Amino acid sequence: MPPQKSLQAFLAAARAALTAPPSKRSAPLHFVVGNESADLDTLCSTLFLAYFRSHSPPHTLHIPLCHLPRDDLSLRPEFSAVLKRAAVTEDDVLTLSELPGIDSLKPEDTRWVLVDHNAMTGKLGQNYGNRVVGCIDHHDDEGKVPKDAEPRVIEKCGSCMSLVVEYCQEAWQKLAKENGEGEAAQINAQLAYLALAPILIDTNNLGNKNKTTVHDERAVSIAETHLSTFTSASVSTSSSSGSNSNSDSSYDRKRFFANLSTLKEDISYMSFRDIFRKDYKEWDEGNAKLGTSSVPQSFAFLVRKAGSEGAFLRELEDWGAQKGLDVVTILTTSKDGGEFRRELLVWARTGPEVVKAVKKFAEGDGKEKLGLGTWGDGKLDMEDGEGSWRRCWTQARLEHSRKQIAPMLRDALKGAKA
Repeated sequence: MPPQKSLQAFLAAARAALTAPPSKRSAPLHFVVGNESADLDTLCSTLFLAYFRSHSPPHTLHIPLCHLPRDDLSLRPEFSAVLKRAAVTEDDVLTLSELPGIDSLKPEDTRWVLVDHNAMTGKLGQNYGNRVVGCIDHHDDEGKVPKDAEPRVIEKCGSCMSLVVEYCQEAWQKLAKENGEGEAAQINAQLAYLALAPILIDTNNLGNKNKTTVHDERAVSIAETHLSTFTSASVSTSSSSGSNSNSDSSYDRKRFFANLSTLKEDISYMSFRDIFRKDYKEWDEGNAKLGTSSVPQSFAFLVRKAGSEGAFLRELEDWGAQKGLDVVTILTTSKDGGEFRRELLVWARTGPEVVKAVKKFAEGDGKEKLGLGTWGDGKLDMEDGEGSWRRCWTQARLEHSRKQIAPMLRDALKGAKA
């Protein structure tokens, strides 16, 4: 039996399969891809699931495709830090920039498994949406993935990675048992870091009672077992050889989480365009285009960064125009004074029908489910009577993130004419 491959070796094999000339390319190619926001959960889940799908019977190579252009990797230093723990670099992963054009990679020659979403969107969805054969996700089921798909796991939890780890648990245990200790134990520890990072970030180190579920707690336990196995083996080897323990084998959950959080939340060096596009998702709902940006800092921070409320709104207006959005939505999270907070801004830009739909959201689900209150004495609010309406709110109901708010807005926009 060949030894267990490292993540780096696996990614090299995936790259070779994807970049082979069409005449030498095996068909169909199987892909794993996450959603367009390409956040830490999406990116890590993509790599992890592809690795274990490829290492499980029938051992079909699954290519992990990061759902973003290569240049956008630089906006995600937290992902780079996790890759380093897994002994790979940004150069090793595959992105949309490496995906051949549709003339070269025909839809019928592909199969797609989705993670962290269950309806393929954007250009990928246009080209390959009818070639989806499975999904693992924690969002609302949109009914796009066939009921007999395998896998088809759609359950609520804090992090999609938790469902991925549970799905791959048997294969992971089997690999670890067959390959024993030594290098294989180190590889599994590297994979454990890949699994732990998004779960800890998405659940606030398992401390967010509104998001953390038994799936998340179980997945962390599974991953940390592989880390402890490697740590024990490293300590044993060091003791027998008389050398000092390798510092890379040490793991402190609290410190690991804190380091990743700092990297994720530091947007001080970014342009506003980069801030808005770092964690961005959009939907076409009827005739209206909804864009949503999740930002890990408060509106007070954003206004200070811009210099004034007016300067911030001009940046936001430019963003909406660049993306051709009928509705611009910004969802912030912050830890002001150590207390977790959420805020929400919604800007209907393109006519009375869109304004009417967004007001319906604000006066219905927004008021009842989100606990919305006026932000900053209404300094960012606006209504011009000519088809543009904007409100910025504090959000009392902290359990609701984009995962819940985007479907509310999409539902309100159905039938609206932009």
